[in-house]
Amino acid sequence: MKNLLPLMQREWLQHRRAWALMVLVPLGLSLLLLSFGTIQLDDDMMAMRPRDLSMMLASLSMVITATTLLLILGATSLFIALGSPRRDHGDRSVEFWLSLPSGHAESLIAPLLVHLLLVPAAALVVGYVVSIPVSMLTVGRVVGLGEWFALPWGHMLLGLGALLLRVVAGLPMAVLWLLPLILAAMLSNALFRRWGLPLLGIALILLSQALERVFGQPILTQTLAALLSHAATSLAGAAGAEAMQPSGSVPIESLGALPGWALRDFGHALRDLAQPLLPGALVVSGGLFAALLAWRRRGVSAA
Repeated sequence: MKNLLPLMQREWLQHRRAWALMVLVPLGLSLLLLSFGTIQLDDDMMAMRPRDLSMMLASLSMVITATTLLLILGATSLFIALGSPRRDHGDRSVEFWLSLPSGHAESLIAPLLVHLLLVPAAALVVGYVVSIPVSMLTVGRVVGLGEWFALPWGHMLLGLGALLLRVVAGLPMAVLWLLPLILAAMLSNALFRRWGLPLLGIALILLSQALERVFGQPILTQTLAALLSHAATSLAGAAGAEAMQPSGSVPIESLGALPGWALRDFGHALRDLAQPLLPGALVVSGGLFAALLAWRRRGVSAA
């Protein structure tokens, strides 16, 4: 852990300005559009009571803001992580990092921890915070600023906070399910540079088609679909689609049911880890990580 922390701090120092811009620019654009744009609602929503309408608008704007930041920062960090094995080889800075008391494994693990776990979690937390002024502007434009201040913020922050914690707690499980695909993409990028991802995609398509049409076994397609499905339900929905709808006929009751739903859904996601597919995925991930280590050692020796 002592060696990982400086490598993780390196990621922060290298990308902090880009991360700040990816938060501030969408937030600024959202506030600008909400301030001067037109907000149109259908007749059913306009027929709601002002308190219920303001609660729904505030909740939706907060969830949409946090989700948008998660998608922006998560997708960007994923591509950074996929390109991290070759990052230090172009300018031979890999030799500098090896002069420190850290090995190849730590140099590969640190970007994965930062970009696949810490950055998405931070995006959700920051999105949760910056969504408050977005919700205030949205409710103020449609219903009135007084209704925003009159909202039951204790119930809202508790319910939406439980939803936030549920997604954050599911991130490590989602990464475990996707680890074979992530490491395969990293290895492909390491071997073929900018052609790595296209070649990996073509190889997976051709192999899956060959197994299905020639041998009549769609095992690769089914395995990839299962990995993606389990990764998605690790974040939310592991208990099923019906369980994702909290019981309650009015918004305040639905928000009050969110903590209980989040706990039940997290329990289902944990139970899904007992699927036989996960040990196989971890074995494949171990082989791919060993191949990345061998590639990195060979590259340093050649340099």
